[in-house]
Amino acid sequence: MALDSQLQPILDRFAAFGAPPVESLTPLAARNSPTLKNAVQELAAEHTMQRAAQLFKPMPEPVGRISHVLIPGPAEELLARVYYPSGKGDTDGALPVLVYFHGGGFVIANLDVYEPSCRALANAAGCIVVSVAYRQGPEAPFPAAHDDAYVATQWVLAHARELGGDPARVAVGGESAGGNLATHVCIRAKAVGDPLPVYQLLIYPVVQWDADPNRFPSLRENAESRPLNARMLPWFAKHYLSSPADARDPRAAPLYAPSHAGLPPALILTAELDVLRDEGEAYARALEAAGVRTKCVRYDGMVHEFFGLAGAVDGAKAALQEAATGLQGAFGTAE
Repeated sequence: MALDSQLQPILDRFAAFGAPPVESLTPLAARNSPTLKNAVQELAAEHTMQRAAQLFKPMPEPVGRISHVLIPGPAEELLARVYYPSGKGDTDGALPVLVYFHGGGFVIANLDVYEPSCRALANAAGCIVVSVAYRQGPEAPFPAAHDDAYVATQWVLAHARELGGDPARVAVGGESAGGNLATHVCIRAKAVGDPLPVYQLLIYPVVQWDADPNRFPSLRENAESRPLNARMLPWFAKHYLSSPADARDPRAAPLYAPSHAGLPPALILTAELDVLRDEGEAYARALEAAGVRTKCVRYDGMVHEFFGLAGAVDGAKAALQEAATGLQGAFGTAE
């Protein structure tokens, strides 16, 4: 299927920024490269898209309120941004919680880049979203981000009430590298007997590091896709993994975990034109084979990072609703 027509002007504007390829940059420079979020903001501000006023929601989407919290991490304090849904006051009782990890290959991006996803999920699912700023490579190589994600999730499970949340209704989720961290949290908690989240939302997750197009044809079919191409994958590995052996470590590559049995129900969302499509779908099959209740939905015509474009792209709106429905089912708040 061809690229979705609503994505084309966004990708064109993204290309027009003229940024050097990420894989040619240092991590510091790459962290300041433009994103699809910037492209949408430019188009919305200029009203250059047809029916712009109807196509774009406010950027960023308003929420009830935002606060911040410091979480004691394994090496240093971790900042988390906490989003409260619109229309949910402090007297509404304890809300369900989603612990969320942003993408960026464990090297780039930050809380701001993935803020549209967090705001949209808070409102659509009616939950508190705790977005965690974990350490990144190369300054903090593997397993730093994985350790941070685990400690942060366990802290939220133990301190949910302090945030206005319900400790019995804590889910975990993330996009790309964040999806990897989210499912790692579940695998690790199950293995050591710690409290488990009630649900895992995995959006085009990284689940392995083998660049084998014979096993994962999307690596070949979507090698030149934007904003993530196949050449960027070894760049991320170079700057996060401590050694080549880490590529097979089950913490970094959850597809190779010794067991997936007993993990929380999962929703995996993939994009047709994404290099990570096939490995995400392979992970869904691995979870199903282990008896984990799993739903996997592929979005045709979509690219990596599409999920955060719900204010402009119908496919992203549909994915957001799918995610919200899954979370509400797990939280027991479905209407």
